[in-house]
Amino acid sequence: MTVRRTLFGRALRGVAFDVAVSAVVAFVGLASAVAQPGGWAATGVGVGMAVALLFRRTHPGAVTVVVAALALVQVIAQWGPLAFDVAVLIALYSVVKYGERLRDGVLAGAVAAVGVLLAAAQTPGVIDWWVTALWYALVTGAVWLVALNVRTRRLYVLSLEERAATLEREREAESRVAVAEERTRIARELHDVVAHSMAVMIVQADGARFMLDRDPEQARTAVKVVADTGRSALEEMRRLVGVLRDAGPSGVGGSVVAADPEHRRLALAELPDLLARFRDAGLRIHDTASGQPPALPPGLELTVYRVVQEALTNALKHAGVGAAVDVTLAYTADAVVVRVVDDGRGRPVVSPAPSGGHGLLGMRERVAVYDGSLTAGAQPTGGWQVQVRLPLPSEPSAEVIAA
Repeated sequence: MTVRRTLFGRALRGVAFDVAVSAVVAFVGLASAVAQPGGWAATGVGVGMAVALLFRRTHPGAVTVVVAALALVQVIAQWGPLAFDVAVLIALYSVVKYGERLRDGVLAGAVAAVGVLLAAAQTPGVIDWWVTALWYALVTGAVWLVALNVRTRRLYVLSLEERAATLEREREAESRVAVAEERTRIARELHDVVAHSMAVMIVQADGARFMLDRDPEQARTAVKVVADTGRSALEEMRRLVGVLRDAGPSGVGGSVVAADPEHRRLALAELPDLLARFRDAGLRIHDTASGQPPALPPGLELTVYRVVQEALTNALKHAGVGAAVDVTLAYTADAVVVRVVDDGRGRPVVSPAPSGGHGLLGMRERVAVYDGSLTAGAQPTGGWQVQVRLPLPSEPSAEVIAA
């Protein structure tokens, strides 16, 4: 069961408070109906002020005008200041706090200053009227200044909320742009993989066609290569479509998957060169490998390469030159596990490369393509750890091949 917390589009607590304030003003006017100057006529003025205060948040300017007009009627009738005239201070407070423009509050303050003089002149007493006027002015000025302070704090909080909402929208937009850029790069690289597979299939198919009568055994071998390459290419294409499914029409157009003539496919065989470059940059890298490396799809090899590259780049930028880094590749029967750990004890880079803040986001996108998992975080003893687990693709069954 959901409890309504609004009434007429306003917060329920605010409505209840305004009703209570109006009820108090009306009660004061009714309780003094017999004893106060003006009798029931003055009470009618007080009840009118109380009713107007119900709308002090939504229409502060109009409420102030109504209350001021009723107070003027009271002055003209020479009933003098009465208890329900506290509504004048409440209206003044409301127009300063809730008015769209501070100019309305300043104008209301000027009108209240005139009212202070008129009220002091009609206040019976044994002291001089200017002393009474000074007292009324101090009370009215204090109410005006308190309202101004509350207004300033209210607008400040609203500006902070708006700024936070704007920053959140900008952060989400930057994340979407980063994801789109990373998907574009993944698409380009996987396109190279698929294009390579298609080229192999064409060459082997042509060879099998010419060798079918001359050397049937060699032709069967070529056909098997075509079938294996086709399955691998089909799997890569399926992953590519899965990555770009949410990218819209532009994600499947030629501009996204167009091959870069200068772009070459990277593989695990090039990992030693990558580690050597980072050693030359100043990292103290210790690399180990365990298990028997299986034959990996080219796209999966590329993902492993990029994960290691990004993790080492982050280590160089954040841990600094001279940091010790352990790079571990573990091959199991069903997965490849990559673990990169630095000790965080290097020297800061003199001119670090600017960081877009999306390195982990890019790695997560790449790992997600192959249904893998990524964990990253600070080490208890210092430094940073990145661990990626990539499941190995299973061999297609005979039923799937036949289909």
